[in-house]
Amino acid sequence: MNNARYIKILGSADRQLEKISKDYLLSLNLAEMKTIQKYFKKEKKNPTDIELETIAQTWSEHCIHKTFKSKIEYEENGKREVINNLLKETIIKSTRKLNKSWCISVFEDNAGIIKFTDDYNLAFKVETHNHPSALEPYGGAETGIGGVIRDILGVGRGAKPIFNTDIFCFGPLNLNFKQLPAGTLHPRR
Repeated sequence: MNNARYIKILGSADRQLEKISKDYLLSLNLAEMKTIQKYFKKEKKNPTDIELETIAQTWSEHCIHKTFKSKIEYEENGKREVINNLLKETIIKSTRKLNKSWCISVFEDNAGIIKFTDDYNLAFKVETHNHPSALEPYGGAETGIGGVIRDILGVGRGAKPIFNTDIFCFGPLNLNFKQLPAGTLHPRR
C-alpha cells in the first residue's frame, strides 16, 4: 500500500471526524464516523484513505438507501405526519397489500419479476445513483445503467435484457447556493 495514506481518526474529536468526512467526501454522519473510529481503536491503528473510502461506499446512500429507510417527519394540512421507513411503509406495504398473482418475485432479488404470458415473465429494475452521479455524473450514470443490466441478468434464474431506460434527475442548475441545505452539493458541481 505504497500510495495509501493513513487518516488520523484515533483520538479525533467530533468536529475533526466531521471534517474528515467532509474533506474526503465520505458523506458519513458523526455517528457513522464514531463507529468507524471505535472499530479502528479496537484494531489499534488509523485507517487508510482506501479503507475509509471502502466503508463510505458500502454505507452510502446508493448501497443501503438511507433516505428510503430514514424517519421522515412532515406537516400536511396542519397535521404532523411521520413515516418511519419510506420504502417499507409505502412501496413494500402497498405491494404486499395488493398481493397480485402476477407478481412473481418482489423485494427478493435486486429486480422484480411479473407474469407477462404463460410462457414469459418480465423482469424490472430501478437503480438509484444519487451519490456517485452527484460527484461524477458520467461515471455515475454509466454504472447506474450497468447495475440495471447486471441485476436483470442475476434475478431469479437469470433474465435476458431486451431494453433499458435511464432517468437522470438533478436540481435546477440556476438555484442560488444560499437556498441549498448545509453540506449539499450544487447541481452545477
